[in-house]
Amino acid sequence: MDQSLVTRVVEAALLASSHPLPLVQLKGLFPLDEPAPDNSVEAALLELQDGCATRGVELVEVASGWRYQVKTDVHPWVARLWTERQTKYTRATLETLALIAYRQPITRGEIEQIRGVTVNSNIIKALEERDWIRSVGHRDVPGKPELLATTKTFLDYFGLKRLDELPPLSELKDIGELEPQLPFEPAIPVSAAALDTETPTLNTPLGDDAIPASSEHINE
Repeated sequence: MDQSLVTRVVEAALLASSHPLPLVQLKGLFPLDEPAPDNSVEAALLELQDGCATRGVELVEVASGWRYQVKTDVHPWVARLWTERQTKYTRATLETLALIAYRQPITRGEIEQIRGVTVNSNIIKALEERDWIRSVGHRDVPGKPELLATTKTFLDYFGLKRLDELPPLSELKDIGELEPQLPFEPAIPVSAAALDTETPTLNTPLGDDAIPASSEHINE
């Protein structure tokens, strides 16, 4: 099997898939009786990346694998295709998500202590339904509160491969700086209390008091 065919197969698979494809899955496209040459899939990915230099899309590796996505410079135009489908979240939801992203693993009580207000259960439910956060255990304190952390879906949505690719909190004044990367997934129904068509979207400023500047930058 020559390299050109491997490259075409990899490209077709990436374009046909509705989700990122990890390297192992791309290699699994080739049967044992006709395997791809050693390192040919990796070479195909590099070739396809280089081929995007003058195009409106780019091939990137995110947390769940490889995918094509719209480049930032043309994002504003292409995003108009999804204008009516974009979900708007309340400020409280965005602040809660930011705290989980930068302080994970974190308990609901710790989020409430930092924000100074009670976290509505529907906010946690909405983020879980969006598959942006998940339970990763329990804090070893009385009551065994649940520990919350972000997911690969969260990283994928913002075009990140690892948590350490998040910008330092000291440089992030607006959660909108973490721009979602197209393609957008179909909207997932979430709890009404976490949504408000009149409230700020992902471009909502968090405010200096939302997350203390002393928050440590998390690692995966």
